[in-house]
Amino acid sequence: MAVYALTGFSLVSLLSFGYLSWDWMKPSLVADVATDPMEKPLPPAFARPPHIIFILTDDQGYHDIGYHGSDIQTPTLDRLAAEGVKLENYYIQPICTPSRSQLITGRYQIHTGLQHSIIRPRQPNCLPLDQVTLPQKLQEAGYSTHMVGKWHLGFYKKECLPTRRGFDTFLGSLTGNVDYYTYDNCDGPGVCGYDLHEGEDVAWDQSGKYSTFLYAQRVSKILASHSPKEPIFIYVAFQAVHTPLQSPKEYIYRYRSMGNVARRKYAAMVTCMDEAVKNITWALKKYGYYDNSVIVFSTDNGGQTFSGGSNWPLRGRKGTYWEGGVRGIGFVHSPLIKRKRRTSWALVHITDWYPTLVSLARGNLSNVQGLDGYDVWPAISEGKESPRTEILHNIDPLYNHAKYGSLEDGFGIWNTAVQASIRVGEWKLLTGDPGYSDWIPPQTLTNFPGSWWNLERLTDGLRKSVWLFNITADPYERYDLSEQRPDVVRTLLTRLVHYNQTAIPVRYPAENPRAHPDFNGGAWGPWASEDDGEEWEGGREPLKSRNKKKKKCKICKLRSFFRKLNTRLMSNRI
Repeated sequence: MAVYALTGFSLVSLLSFGYLSWDWMKPSLVADVATDPMEKPLPPAFARPPHIIFILTDDQGYHDIGYHGSDIQTPTLDRLAAEGVKLENYYIQPICTPSRSQLITGRYQIHTGLQHSIIRPRQPNCLPLDQVTLPQKLQEAGYSTHMVGKWHLGFYKKECLPTRRGFDTFLGSLTGNVDYYTYDNCDGPGVCGYDLHEGEDVAWDQSGKYSTFLYAQRVSKILASHSPKEPIFIYVAFQAVHTPLQSPKEYIYRYRSMGNVARRKYAAMVTCMDEAVKNITWALKKYGYYDNSVIVFSTDNGGQTFSGGSNWPLRGRKGTYWEGGVRGIGFVHSPLIKRKRRTSWALVHITDWYPTLVSLARGNLSNVQGLDGYDVWPAISEGKESPRTEILHNIDPLYNHAKYGSLEDGFGIWNTAVQASIRVGEWKLLTGDPGYSDWIPPQTLTNFPGSWWNLERLTDGLRKSVWLFNITADPYERYDLSEQRPDVVRTLLTRLVHYNQTAIPVRYPAENPRAHPDFNGGAWGPWASEDDGEEWEGGREPLKSRNKKKKKCKICKLRSFFRKLNTRLMSNRI
């Protein structure tokens, strides 16, 4: 293996400092906490279906939580995890839309046609309408369902909106990233619009409120107006800590000694989000929900290292199939857990939440065919073995093919130029181009500008298209065993072939000009009619906007101007 050190550090020097020798079983980080002898015994069965609060954070790195040894303060998350069950063998997807689609459907993205990239604002695409979603199954079980935060599962027509996919109420954004205060989102030069919605209407009146605070306040309001005697499901998909890096100044001040500006702002956003979770937990207790509640916490993908995030000591970052892109932070906190205060190494994937939560809700799964998820509640609550033994990370036929991959390298059964990754037991296989492959320590130094300053560059990766790792023994993916264990490579390639035979065609339509916010009153929102087909791509020129829309468009442009001006002023101030 050819390794070129691009700085004064090397992999050996990092090991000498202890950076890559982090013990996954170190007591101060992930060890079990002794059960409180004064804790009240759990009743033999739930008296009634539990309240379910699912919290999803955006772009939070694996290292960026207190109990993983982070320099970022997350006291609420640390306490909730310590009193519940930490999931240290938990997997998500490397980018936004795939994780959210698999959570909502319980299916791998190859089975929903969303196996390539994300759903972009101007694409006539959304979560397939024939999929019965998690909130719809919970509605069938008698739950009140609410969503607060980032949707990012498509909105080109009204049938795609959260309120048409199982949620009674919705407050949040439809696109992938917006300004935390103004809620503007630009999808290219001059293609900007407002994106905060209340139900199916544009929430113009909420502009100026920091989204993390706004979303936590909305959850509290929902809990205050609902009866704890009736089951409730709240999906809280925080925008935090996705770019743009914005936080109230008082949180940034806590990290004033942190030299790297991006890391400083990012840390402030994480801590702010932690306090929002504290307020949600407090509301659960105040309004009488807590004793019969299940709180699930999950990240959506790995952290973006050039935007302040850290996945240390894992390899890779957001958008890659290395562990740094797909191993997530996850824990469950609930008075209903039988074996609390411990760490679980059970294999869990984000698709598992669908059958797990529906089963907890006493819903009916007998009429749902083709789920890729498993009910992992016995593994979480009682410490039993996970029913999951493998994970298809993905097969993306549209991603740029690796230059040196071939069918011959795949034993004649798989083209190794295709980007794919699978975990079977303790083995993980990657083919094609897995993405940026370096190990990036937390970027706290002033002169450490994101991931562009690489500690190690694996040059052999440029001529490779197959990697094999024993993830149990080598969680940092340091030792490629593909040449030593061709038998295992062939076995995992066979599993990829099996999954690929079940895949449906990729849904990735061309962008349509009718989606431009100028033709929707200055806001992002549905533009196709209900008569248009589900995979309608249009192609017509934008419709002429009405005078009312033109007026709002001018307001939108003024808002964008002042947002940019304010950003410049704030950047000079911080």
